[in-house]
Amino acid sequence: MGADDDPKGTPPTYDPKGEHGPVAPVSGVEDSAIIPAGVLDPVYDAKARVLNRAIQDIGMGWYQWQLFIVVGFGWAADNLWPIVTSLALTPIANEFNPARPEVFTLSQNIGLLIGAAFWGFGCDIFGRKWGFNLTLGLTAVWGLVAAGSPNFGAACAFAALWSFGVGGNLPVDSAIFLEFLPGSHQYLLTVLSVDWALAQVVTNLIAWPLLGNLTCQQDADTCTRSQNMGWRYFIIAMGGLTLLMFFIRFVLFTIFESPKYLMSKGRDEDAVRVVHEVARRNGTTSELSVEDLKACEPPGYVRNTDVRTTLKRHLDKVNSNQIRALFSTRKLALSTGLIMAVWALIGLGYPLYNAFLPYIQATRGVEFGDGSTYITYRNNLIIATLGVPGALLGGVLVELPHVGRKGALFGSTALTGVFLYCSTIAHSSTDLLGWNCAFNFTSSMMYAVLYGYTPELFPTPQRGTGNALTATCNRIFGVMAPIIAMFADLETSAPVYTSGALFIAAGLLVLAMPYESRGTAAL
Repeated sequence: MGADDDPKGTPPTYDPKGEHGPVAPVSGVEDSAIIPAGVLDPVYDAKARVLNRAIQDIGMGWYQWQLFIVVGFGWAADNLWPIVTSLALTPIANEFNPARPEVFTLSQNIGLLIGAAFWGFGCDIFGRKWGFNLTLGLTAVWGLVAAGSPNFGAACAFAALWSFGVGGNLPVDSAIFLEFLPGSHQYLLTVLSVDWALAQVVTNLIAWPLLGNLTCQQDADTCTRSQNMGWRYFIIAMGGLTLLMFFIRFVLFTIFESPKYLMSKGRDEDAVRVVHEVARRNGTTSELSVEDLKACEPPGYVRNTDVRTTLKRHLDKVNSNQIRALFSTRKLALSTGLIMAVWALIGLGYPLYNAFLPYIQATRGVEFGDGSTYITYRNNLIIATLGVPGALLGGVLVELPHVGRKGALFGSTALTGVFLYCSTIAHSSTDLLGWNCAFNFTSSMMYAVLYGYTPELFPTPQRGTGNALTATCNRIFGVMAPIIAMFADLETSAPVYTSGALFIAAGLLVLAMPYESRGTAAL
């Protein structure tokens, strides 16, 4: 009998060599933990399996579907605002004529880096709810303020501030969504990337008339504020949209703290209460009781809850124990290290090309004789549209028996690099548009799989930390992209060749990943 088949949640047998994956079978399959006893608390491990069974028994209901919608706002914002930076870069540079336009993108990536680290690590300390509610609100406020930027320095500062909020969306949102999902529906974490792709379409759809008609032409001799109001209107529209998403999430929806997070903090009663409230929202009931969780505790088990001990426990989370737990076995260390490397390579390759795509489209368009701002932003909209079917296909592929997470991630990442190389042979703007459409199709598929696969590799006590590590790697290398662009000639194919090589290298690393999480429920 597996641990999930025991209603009292008998502590499982541990596998000190870490030969099995970090997730528990959905039902009735013998399993072991990859983190040996003494690293991941065996009492927590047993209780997590009891909660997994309770969530599975409740099933996918009204609360989870509502959560699916509002978590999608975080996915949307994660793609929406970097695209805002990308699309606004050219008109901002034309208006303010800075010596280093790439500093605007650099400021954004610094904000994303700090945000990913702060919110990612922080949600394992102060919980998921605060980050879940604050990230969108901060993004909306600073985005609206940025529209009034009087100079290039102010625009860069506000880009960093709104990106601080954006950087926390995925580390926090993926953790809280996964911890409410029954194991049978974890593929929805991949499907969420449809919101990521739709945000790209909506952003480009709004940008097309505003930036296409209210922006100085690329070859204009002068560019005044009155001639170039499009990017300000555009940022106001995006800030307003984000503020609406924050209102829906904060006012119209009630988010509960993750039961597993509460349990990991010794708050078993609160964890049971949340499970019963979710069941009530879903129109069903749960048989979970505090006694079911207490039965996982060995005789004489005492968890100190006095103020001093509680404070010390929170401070302990700031040290390296959380990180060391993710490298506690050879196989787990390989898994954590490889997924961090994959995020890092993609973090450099994607913004190195995509952040400067409108600039590349415009300059290559001038070369091909059709580089107007209208055509540039029209083409960006067409490219963005291809991301939606790409994300949907990713959600299908991850559940196929002979493909799974690893196969889908390898194929989409490698093909993204291949299509970038193909774009260098374009002899017309139509050719360039076609290759960029293929690039966006496969890169959207890649991100859909990556966003779903990554949090499944970490147990709840270290999930926020694991997400923060991967996001931080991604953002650190993202900071490098505009620095490289400062010294590279964007009118040549050098950045494209570099990006393509990085994607292909990331795809090859995926093949070495030791875990395939298809068909299992996350701890």
